[in-house]
Formats: sequence, structure tokens, C-alpha cells
Amino acid sequence: MTSFKQVTALLCLPISFMASSHDMLPAAPQSQAVLFTNATVHTVTNGVLEQSDVLVANGEVIAVGQDLDQQEQVNSNSATGSELTQAAKADYLAELETAHIIDANGKHLYPGLIALDTTMGLVEVEMMRPSNDAYEVGFINPQLEAITAFNPDSEIIPTVRVNGITHAQVVPQGDGLAGQSALVSMDSWTIEDALVESDKQFHLYWPHVRWLSTDEDKRKEQLADLERRIDKVFNAFADGKRYLLAQQAGKVEKIDLRWQALAPLYEGKGQLFIHAQSQQQIEQAIALAKLYNFNIVIVGGYDAWRIASALAEVNAKVIYTQTLALPKRKDEPIDLAFKIPALLKQAQVPFALGFSSDWNSRNLPFAAGQSVAYGLTKDEALQSITLDAAKVLGIDNMGAIAPGYKANIILATGDILDPMQAGIESIYIDGRKIDLNNRHQQLYQKYLKR
Repeated sequence: MTSFKQVTALLCLPISFMASSHDMLPAAPQSQAVLFTNATVHTVTNGVLEQSDVLVANGEVIAVGQDLDQQEQVNSNSATGSELTQAAKADYLAELETAHIIDANGKHLYPGLIALDTTMGLVEVEMMRPSNDAYEVGFINPQLEAITAFNPDSEIIPTVRVNGITHAQVVPQGDGLAGQSALVSMDSWTIEDALVESDKQFHLYWPHVRWLSTDEDKRKEQLADLERRIDKVFNAFADGKRYLLAQQAGKVEKIDLRWQALAPLYEGKGQLFIHAQSQQQIEQAIALAKLYNFNIVIVGGYDAWRIASALAEVNAKVIYTQTLALPKRKDEPIDLAFKIPALLKQAQVPFALGFSSDWNSRNLPFAAGQSVAYGLTKDEALQSITLDAAKVLGIDNMGAIAPGYKANIILATGDILDPMQAGIESIYIDGRKIDLNNRHQQLYQKYLKR
């Protein structure tokens, strides 16, 4: 017979597993200015600047230009982005005098990469249910917040950020209205430390049939069920709107957390991220957006380039997640998924690249590099995983190396989009130099000594 102690130990196994954490200490807040000199700076907002300097202080980029350590540059628009007041000049010079200087001659500076549509910190081992907090039961759960399940100590985080990813959008998965996502820093002690302030981000997984049956009766059942689920989506948003109107009129008799949570979406203070791939799904999503004047982002977006004008009508943006995928239809070219970023660019659809995964989202920069081989320029590909990714989330001070932007910076010896020569030497988040050690490197070093 199993003893009480044995039962207790078995019950504690999932808890002890989840309690494990990585060994890397989060960096302390930036206390000293840093001056990178003589670097090739990929600003994103102002092209690529050769032999240029970047001054970083208090977690922000202060100046970008040549010879920043020379006093005559203090008044230069090219260095600071605007004329400085006398007080600002004094602060600028004070930061320069105490700055830690890093000679980046022959090296590259890139903005930190932003991984969209991830389950970072929600999943530790995909095949172990106790370590997977990405899903919740139910079809309508707009009140659920993925950030509450985020684990800033996940072993996966250091293995992903070593490829230049400084921030990740943590997204709930599920059916229908799955909940709310959040943008997090990849170096933090707590959830509160990790969270980046942004507008509300609601996620709707548009109903679809994965595989239509060849049996006629079964096919009719599938299509009827699909119609019911789509109706359920529209009915949910109608209920949410009625609840908001009743609340505004002071006539709510029973509080419903689901519809309370949705209120910012109707008020234009949030975005609805609609996970949809096919043209039909996206057109249905656009119809929903028009009903309530929602701000929407299409996630997936395989067919988005085909209906650019319809997307433009509702000012929709796209997170394209299929850069390394196979074609979705038998009669499509084998490389169509690779070309779609360029097709979106040609169609003038605002988009960013995402990589829907947890640990595998570390391949985001290489997916962007793939898009360069199929039509995007290097600058456009880099922008799609930095500045454009920030814009999709409504954040205007991340994704570039320019005065006033957060000091999320990558120092590398080569092309960040090329897995064979990226050569990342150091990464800064909010001006803090983070530890690039991780579980993979520890195991590599361990077995070298075998």
C-alpha cells in the first residue's frame, strides 16, 4: 500500500517542477552612462550609420552621431535629435564625463528584437501538462490575463534572449475569446518588473475547420458547427456592447467580469488580435471590426495580402507568423509562405513578423532573414521585428536606436539576421547589460568535459 508520505511526494512533483528557475541574475538598473563608439548603427528610423556613436543613460538612448565625446557636438541636431537647453547640455556633458566607453569599431548595434505571438514564460515543457499554462477552458474568456501565469524565471527565457530578443508578447491560447496578452521584458525578477505598459490586448481565435471531411454528411455537420461558433463570437460581442451601454446608464443588475473586461475595446482603448489565416476568416473578422469600430490586428495573416484594400478600410495591421511554413493549399507555389512578407509590403499592409512558439521563437531573427531572400530588404526585415513590432502593440518608444527610445540594444560582430554570423556579444535591456549565460551553454560546457 502506498504510504501518505509517498502520495504527498507524488502530488508535489508538478509543484516542485514548476518552482525550478534559471540561475542567471537579472541586471540591476542602469547607474552609469554607456557610450558605444565607432559602431555601425542600425537605427531603423534613420538608416544605417557608419562609424557612429550611441550614448545611453537612465535606460534611454540620449544621442546618436559621430564623435559624441566632443563638446561641439552637444548642439548638433545629428547627435541629439533637437537643440538642447542649457540645463540639458550640462546633463549631457555630465553623462559623457562619467560614461563607460565601449569601442565597437567593426561591430554592429541593433535595436532589441520584439517577439510577437509567443507563449514565453507560460510553457516550460510542451508535453508536460503541469508546466503548460497557455490554455484555459471555455469559449469566451476576455477577462483572463496571460501575464498572471507568466514565469519570469523560466529556463527558456535565457535561451531565447541570447539570439537578440529583448521583449516578448505573452499570448493566451485557446478557442474563441481566449483572454489578454501583454508585452514583457526578457530580464526581470518579477511579473511587475517584466511588464511593459501598453493598451489592452484581447485575443480572438477565429473559428475554423482544420480538415473538411470528404464524407458529405460529416462535411455538412462540420460546416454547421462552424456557423454556430461564428454566431457565438458575434453574439458575445453584442452582449458585451449591451453590457457596456447598461453600465453607462447605471442599469447593470449583475456584474459580469467578462463584459467588464471588454469595455476598453469598445472605447477604443484596446486592440483585438484576431488569429485568422484564410481570406474568408479575415473578411469575417473585418466585418466584426466594422460593426463596433474595433482596432484590429490579424495574427497569422496567410491570405492578408490578397485583401489589402479591405484591411485598409478598418486600418488593420498584420502579424505574419508563417515565414517558415509550407503552402496551405495544394496548388500554391512551394515558396509562397516565404514571399508573403514582400507581398504584404507591396500591398502596403502594415505588418510585423511573429514566430508563434515558446522556445522556438528564438528563431525570429532568422525567419526575418529568410524574408530577405524572398523580397524584403535587410532594413525592412529588421524593422519588421523591431519598430513595426512595437507599433503593432501601440508602443512608440521601442524598436529603434534613436534619441528618446528605450535603450534595448544588441552589440554583434555580424548580421543579426544570419544564424551563421550573427555573433552577438552583449545585450542591453533598458540600458542594463544582461547575462547571456543559459541552460544550453551550461550543458554544452558540461559535456565538453566528459
